[in-house]
Amino acid sequence: MNWDDLRIFLAVARQGTLAQAAARLAIDPTTVARRVQRLESSLGATLFEHTPLGHVLTTRGTALLDQAQMMEEAMVAATERGGSAKGIADGTIRVSVSEGFGSGIIAPNLADFSNAHPGIVIELVASTGFLNPSRREADIAIMLARPKRGPLIVRKLTDYGLGLYGRRDRTDISSLSVLSEHRMIGYVPDLIYSPELRYLDDVPGNLSASLTSTSVNAQVQLVRSGAGIGILPCFIADHDPALQRFLSEEIDIRRAFWLVIHRDMRGIARIRLFIDWLDELVAKLRPLFIGLR
Repeated sequence: MNWDDLRIFLAVARQGTLAQAAARLAIDPTTVARRVQRLESSLGATLFEHTPLGHVLTTRGTALLDQAQMMEEAMVAATERGGSAKGIADGTIRVSVSEGFGSGIIAPNLADFSNAHPGIVIELVASTGFLNPSRREADIAIMLARPKRGPLIVRKLTDYGLGLYGRRDRTDISSLSVLSEHRMIGYVPDLIYSPELRYLDDVPGNLSASLTSTSVNAQVQLVRSGAGIGILPCFIADHDPALQRFLSEEIDIRRAFWLVIHRDMRGIARIRLFIDWLDELVAKLRPLFIGLR
């Protein structure tokens, strides 16, 4: 059985479509289809059902998935633990993280890690939604909620605070009772990808946003422009000279970031190095996450 065919089989099983698997593997979709067919022919079994929603594993495919994952784990252990043959950690790390944490915390400090470990390539995926470490879409994920299942190692990275912010020259935010008179900025309700982002549910008054965006950075810019007021992460807003926090005693929302990796990645040198660096960074920036009051 060809390991490379199994690797492609795993990508299709995890991604759900030939196109997505091809994009993940950086090869052509026709090559993916041909290699899956070759594997099916060698096994004398159909591994996927072709449905309108994508490729769904058959019973034989599900059985093969377990075996292929064990082979993959052994391959990782044999080739990657401890770093390269020269004793220098190298390879690629794909990090999935929320837009705010990625652009506000990791990106401004990532040069330090890269300078210390030039052989490690970082793919920082900072966007709405998260890639899934269980399906090996990402090597490391920093998530807003603790995953409930999967072959994962999960721990809290840090708590963080959120507050109500407006432009610094505003003088009309004096109490909770006046908030309904002001334009609120927030997330697009039906495009919220995590319940933890429903910040307005934590504010008294049954408020709703009339200017919305899927991007926290866009929300910051809306608040900075004077378009309205909004709930923003303290680690972004407290250090923006154009912004001011209002009603900090009344509105003090708490959330957490969770560090998530597949359990088979824990012994890989480059993963250990990145997590150690991230822990040190978060510890150094702890006051940013707590928020100024």
